[in-house]
Amino acid sequence: MKKFLLITGIALLVLSGCPKKEGAQPRGTAGGKLVIWSFTDELANMTNNPTWGFKVTHPGIDVEYSQTPSDQFQAKIDPVLATGQGVPDIIALESAFVRKYVESGLLLDVSDIYESKKGSLLAYPAEIGTYNGKVYGLSWQACPGAMFYRRSLAKKYFGTDDPRTVQTYFTNFNKFLETAKDLKDKSGGSCVVVSALSDLFNSFMSARKDPWIVNGKLVIDPVMEQYLDICKTLHDNRWEGRVGQWSEGWFAGMKGELKDEAGKPVEVFSYFLPTWGLHYVLKTNAPDTSGDWAMIPGPSSYRWGGTWVGAYKGTKNVAAAKEFIRYVATDEAFLEAWAKDTGDMVNNLTVVNKIKDSYSEPFLGGQNHYAEFAEMAKAVNGKLLQGSDEAIESYFGEAMAAFVNGEKTKAKALADFRAQAEAQFAR
Repeated sequence: MKKFLLITGIALLVLSGCPKKEGAQPRGTAGGKLVIWSFTDELANMTNNPTWGFKVTHPGIDVEYSQTPSDQFQAKIDPVLATGQGVPDIIALESAFVRKYVESGLLLDVSDIYESKKGSLLAYPAEIGTYNGKVYGLSWQACPGAMFYRRSLAKKYFGTDDPRTVQTYFTNFNKFLETAKDLKDKSGGSCVVVSALSDLFNSFMSARKDPWIVNGKLVIDPVMEQYLDICKTLHDNRWEGRVGQWSEGWFAGMKGELKDEAGKPVEVFSYFLPTWGLHYVLKTNAPDTSGDWAMIPGPSSYRWGGTWVGAYKGTKNVAAAKEFIRYVATDEAFLEAWAKDTGDMVNNLTVVNKIKDSYSEPFLGGQNHYAEFAEMAKAVNGKLLQGSDEAIESYFGEAMAAFVNGEKTKAKALADFRAQAEAQFAR
């Protein structure tokens, strides 16, 4: 789920109940040994939790679990997949590289699991796990994104911190720019709308009509050119904090401690973060600001991150592998316990609708973040993600930086980006 969050921990809510016995036991003749490789401790918790973990609910299956850091995971899994020797039964797949493996032809078809529950599941996670009409990966979670803003700054510059009113200032990216200028003017130059330009990237990626590669050709959606223009405008007018995402300055802005090159304080109005950003970024890195945040949809719906689970097509224990995926991705009793324990936004609408109205998040001033995220998730399009995205996005990030920093014209930056991407992925 969190390629970008190797430094963070987990903030847990109180566990409420455990899965019902119905539907939580192995189906058919599932038994024997199951080897699981992951890059995240989420699957470790799902496997080993003493109350509702897979080992407890499935005592007939012997689980061997191995965790590898995210930045080393592909280097570990790729060689064994290439040779077919020593491949685990279950593989965790992060958003940045899930499509690489879904499209590889090396994963087990789990369409039957999806078909049995699709009426209860959000569409986009299954869309990401689907290739050529078959499902190869499923996720227990949804990761819609939101715009988190400081209530104190909203009151200071808008006269209110009410999310419904604040959203009117950010209904689209034209309004976003107008409000960025307004914040700068009203604050005498001290308040920026975001600390890092990259915060906006996923909003534009999710607003595209087409993926990067269509029929073997590179497509630069017009919204990505708009992203370049908006980044340039924000940078040149100093309406953004001029720090890098995940940098020391980025985190300092959350705590109200960011300073510019001259040592003057900089107020950061907002951060664009997904579901896990609340628990693993804001709460973890800015605990003293609790109660001074709220969240709104912002100018565009988007998604960021997530973990999928797939099985090796050559597994010798198909029944156990499928049962693990069924349990963690679709079992409603398990998902309810998981959501209550972790605060994770789960993928099952039946569970979401059952629990969403009971939340009140103190960190967000009592706002019901779960119900808000449930609505945001419905607008996400999972069909845009492709296996080539990770590399192409890296090239595009280089083009954006070169243009924004004045090293290249927009036309030159885009031309160089196109040449890089087409050399590797177009046909």
